[in-house]
Amino acid sequence: MRIGVDVGGTKIESIALARTGEVIARKRVPTPQQDYEATVAAIASVVGDVEHAAGGHGSVGVGIPGTISSATGLVKNANSTWLIGRTLGADLSRLLGRPVRLANDANCFALSEAADGAGAGARTVFGVIAGTGIGGGLVVNGEVVVGANAIAGEWGHNPMPWPRPGEWPGPNCYCGRTGCIETFLSGPGLAADFERATRQRVAVPEIVARANGGDLAAVLCLERHEDRFARALASVINIFDPDVIVLGGGLSNLERLYTAVPARWPAFVFSDVIATRMVRAAHGDSSGVRGAAWLWPAGSET
Repeated sequence: MRIGVDVGGTKIESIALARTGEVIARKRVPTPQQDYEATVAAIASVVGDVEHAAGGHGSVGVGIPGTISSATGLVKNANSTWLIGRTLGADLSRLLGRPVRLANDANCFALSEAADGAGAGARTVFGVIAGTGIGGGLVVNGEVVVGANAIAGEWGHNPMPWPRPGEWPGPNCYCGRTGCIETFLSGPGLAADFERATRQRVAVPEIVARANGGDLAAVLCLERHEDRFARALASVINIFDPDVIVLGGGLSNLERLYTAVPARWPAFVFSDVIATRMVRAAHGDSSGVRGAAWLWPAGSET
């Protein structure tokens, strides 16, 4: 069997996959905040838990909210900033007593959805994770495009394109810049936008509930969010021109995005016809962890 782990900003999930792709065990725990050693221990613990439940050992793949530097082997570009500069792969291998493969969580997500999810059958798939942060992964002909610097798909750290009044230089980002797409489109970014407009600190589900109830400030907040999503994805379409954009993460549950965003992006896409489809992930929030398990090919299980 193959073990997959998805290290998110708020939760760590592990699954055990049978050779058929069936999930035979699953475990979720909260992500320890700002604590590297506790995070490593939590990852090792959930691997042990699913192996115990499944009754065997397996290969281990881990999706992380960042990537591994090809120059140093250390974690870089992680929005869970306590992972940056750490030897996560080596530390997990030592704890688990076997090799561990690490990859960007958005790449894992995109691979899963391109293989047998909402992007199945498409030649080019851009996978978007919109949650605690903003991630992206590009799959072409069934293979993840990693890139020369291991940053392919990192659209969240480009500036918001075609900025509206008040959007530039934009909010501060943990990467050291301002106005990154992530600072607007992530869950915290959406909540911060509402707070800037109303001086009320409200969680995203409450903003959505208020908008559904007709609250004008909440309605306008979601409309700004949709406009920004359309502009940000239009820049992706102008560069990658994917067949399908698959949306995952907590914000993928905003049903209105799937009609409002494609309706807005023609104003920014450099084409008279736009065939790109935007769809919800077929495997929900399990796509990332499934893709992590598939970092090891069939037959390589330990």
